[in-house]
Amino acid sequence: MRYRVLLSLFMSAFLLMSCSSNDYEKLEISTTTWIGYTPLFYAKEKGWLKPLKIKLQHVSSLSENLYLYDAGNSDAYAGTQYEYKLLVNKKPTLMPIILFDRSNGGDVVMSNLTISQLEKKDEIDVYLEMDSINKTIFEDFVKAYNLQNKKINYINNDQAAIAELDVTNLTKPTIIVTYTPYNIKLKKHGFKSIASTKDSLKLLVLDALYTTQETYFKHEEQFKELKKLIDTSIEVLEKNPKEYYKGIKPYILDLTYDEFTKTVSDIVWINKDISKTLKARMKAAHFPSSGLL
Repeated sequence: MRYRVLLSLFMSAFLLMSCSSNDYEKLEISTTTWIGYTPLFYAKEKGWLKPLKIKLQHVSSLSENLYLYDAGNSDAYAGTQYEYKLLVNKKPTLMPIILFDRSNGGDVVMSNLTISQLEKKDEIDVYLEMDSINKTIFEDFVKAYNLQNKKINYINNDQAAIAELDVTNLTKPTIIVTYTPYNIKLKKHGFKSIASTKDSLKLLVLDALYTTQETYFKHEEQFKELKKLIDTSIEVLEKNPKEYYKGIKPYILDLTYDEFTKTVSDIVWINKDISKTLKARMKAAHFPSSGLL
């Protein structure tokens, strides 16, 4: 098994090195710390992106990632279909080209109170990233638990700042909408998970790499090679998780190996096989799939 992994890594590296980097123009991709995007980080740490002239821009916020791309500071970005819907009217040819994963517990609602305690409160502070999937998840949570009559104080911030909150410093009822791996840090700070995409939240949350048709055709070969590298990285994760963990450790908030494996269990990789059920849900959610590699 280990031999097959090493052989796969060797072949991928060999194929890349056989291509002259002078054949490519620089391709910049912006991404966040979401666990589903770590195949990009692994490929970077192994040196596989350099021959393709692919540069990663790493930010801590879904919103910042969106703004970065919208401002023309990256050629493609990793995100959910909800950020895609915010942009597609401004960029009509925007499309997903590479699927990463489906959230299966990785998007989390946390609080310093239980749901039954929150139901008795008139006013609640909510920390989240407004221009992101966080807002949609919170709306789904409110409907699920009939909290529409509450006075909600929205506090917009990036996840790195939100993850510094501590239960002991809060005096008001508080809800945090977050995602892995930030939820691990918040748990250490006393917050408890009260809902996630694995249980009471029924939203379909897909993670993909997005770009416009024009950019795709300009960098088509680079994107195709990147897709191969993403698949190879996920194969390493599945067959040799400790090796993978060593490669991506600088990007995942100092998670221990056990914490890392827990976060991986909160997503489902959909880079290769997509079930008929998921295809139907994607179609119902108007998620375009014709441009997927």
